[in-house]
Amino acid sequence: MKIFDRVLRRLVTKGQLTVFYADGRSVTVGSPDPDLPPLALRFLDKRVPLDIVKDPRLGMAEAYIDGRVAIEGGGIMEFVSMIRQNNAWENGKSIDAKGPVQRALKTVRRKLWKANHRSRSKANVAHHYDLSGALYALFLDRDRQYSCAYFPDAENEAGISLEQAQEDKKAHIAAKLYLKPGMKVLDIGCGWGGMALYLHKHFGVDVTGITLSEEQLKVARQRAIDAGVADHVRFELIDYRDIEGPFDRIVSVGMFEHVGTADYRVFYNKCRDLLTPDGVMLIHTIGRVDGPGITDTFTTKYIFPGGYIPALSEMVAGSEGTRLMITDVEVLRIHYGLTIRDWYKRTMAHKADIVALYDERFFRLWTFYLAGAATVFEHGSMVNFQVQYVRDRRALPITRDYMIEAETALRGR
Repeated sequence: MKIFDRVLRRLVTKGQLTVFYADGRSVTVGSPDPDLPPLALRFLDKRVPLDIVKDPRLGMAEAYIDGRVAIEGGGIMEFVSMIRQNNAWENGKSIDAKGPVQRALKTVRRKLWKANHRSRSKANVAHHYDLSGALYALFLDRDRQYSCAYFPDAENEAGISLEQAQEDKKAHIAAKLYLKPGMKVLDIGCGWGGMALYLHKHFGVDVTGITLSEEQLKVARQRAIDAGVADHVRFELIDYRDIEGPFDRIVSVGMFEHVGTADYRVFYNKCRDLLTPDGVMLIHTIGRVDGPGITDTFTTKYIFPGGYIPALSEMVAGSEGTRLMITDVEVLRIHYGLTIRDWYKRTMAHKADIVALYDERFFRLWTFYLAGAATVFEHGSMVNFQVQYVRDRRALPITRDYMIEAETALRGR
């Protein structure tokens, strides 16, 4: 398929990739590179090239998940890394198709996926977060932090563990909340309860965590009971639109991606109403650095239906006019790539356990997801945003010194 050969030559110039077609033909593109091991793709049916040309992400994903593509010389992480490194965002490149049909479809899909209607929010969350808790226990840290950890350098030369990096992430976020004992804190999208328990333990605050995942709720509630703090750390199965305040602080880690752009104003207005007059909110979310976009078809279909990664411009526009003031913005560029690389290693180490839980097809799907996620933070257009908001400009000290002091103290404990 000559059109596929042209696509390959566009995608790969560094590193050597050989493709063996189902009809016996082969093509090699790129050139040897010491940083990229030579790889080979072996197509096991004739439909694969056309599927990939029609939709590069979904076509390759489904061919790999279905076992119609075999990778030689490495695994899915090595292959996706090769493609991403050759098409880095900083170099103005992209792995997406650029034709007029694809652009038109992208515009239509952006309109269709703007809203995250209340009726489907819970189902969307359940699709991903209600997977077996045993799965998450196999690849996450002990506290089950399913969001980016916080590392001291881009290569993790200090060699800190994922567990320590996730503790440091919680300290980094907590320091921005300017907490005092006795405060009431709302954790929107509380996961398995790790952040809520951390804030109570270190600051003596009362925390209400809310989620739409029944599986996460069970674990979080049991953790609070086991820690003897269920009177101070409570967890509820409730939509953020239905919670009642007031709260001195709001924290949300990895939930904003599920709000939907059409509901950003609803979200911010609700949070403002929930906050006390001197309240503070911190949102930690994956973000786009290239402006508004759409969720790719693989992620929409298999991983996060209804999910959308916001551009900073969309977050700012969503909060403008709600009388919430942005007081701090931080961009974490490399941290999530390092985090997901660690998740991938743990996933590979537990292949037999995951296959026993599900099957080989699910394992291929999960590793494809992790490989794509890690490399989009390393070479693509995704980062993490931490955005701080207040109702009153005098609610916080006017320099960032308080953050540094609090974080230093937490790490020393």
